[in-house]
Amino acid sequence: MANIKSSIKDIERNRKRRMRNRAIKSRVRTYIRKFREAVESGDKQLAMEAYKAAQSQIDRAVSKGVLKRNTGSRYKSRLAARLMAM
Repeated sequence: MANIKSSIKDIERNRKRRMRNRAIKSRVRTYIRKFREAVESGDKQLAMEAYKAAQSQIDRAVSKGVLKRNTGSRYKSRLAARLMAM
């Protein structure tokens, strides 16, 4: 453990940020999984709703800086391609 007060604060800040980033990434993966399950079920309406929700979560992760902009765009593009292939 660090002895310097500012280092201790840095460690705590990093821990909080890491926990927040993990939660956001996990939420994104969950919504992507829900979308894939909706596509596999064959229900177009359910897949469209799941796509909108996943897209929203991806955009939120990008705005928070958890995902890079191009990564978010790639995820959304792949989801859209799966939706159109239905």
